[in-house]
Amino acid sequence: MRQPVYLRPPQSSDEHDFLASVKKSGALHSPWTLPPSTPEHFRAYLERMSTHENAAFLVFRHADDCLVGVFNITNIVRGAFQSGYLGYYVFAGHERQGLMRKGLEAVVRFAFQNLKLHRLEANIQPTNAASIALVKACGFLQEGYSPRYLKINGRWCDHERWAILAP
Repeated sequence: MRQPVYLRPPQSSDEHDFLASVKKSGALHSPWTLPPSTPEHFRAYLERMSTHENAAFLVFRHADDCLVGVFNITNIVRGAFQSGYLGYYVFAGHERQGLMRKGLEAVVRFAFQNLKLHRLEANIQPTNAASIALVKACGFLQEGYSPRYLKINGRWCDHERWAILAP
């Protein structure tokens, strides 16, 4: 049976749809994340994600090839650690439909099978219930709490640390 979503790396031809989706999703993303919102920021994102330390995935709905969301694995560390950090966001109109869950399941499989990672970690603001529900549903376990972990919108924000290990 075909999955409802598929993943692929972002490319320069995605700029228009990506930026339009970001613009429509401003209220949904605030205060959690600041995705690239200008052509310059999008190009910088593509460049940053093209290194060996990062992997980016756009999530598309199979039925109509509509852009649904984004997953990024960043700061991949090899050697004895074999770990990366997971970031993600859904675009407005696609939330709470199970599409990001299917996307995350595919990203986790890719991280462990293709990237050969041992650990994937997501740091989530404690009040972001939807994001926490997503990682929980995909088998991530809460490992801790990090006060003032990331600066978002000019403010240091507390985060919960969630992780999943390779089987």
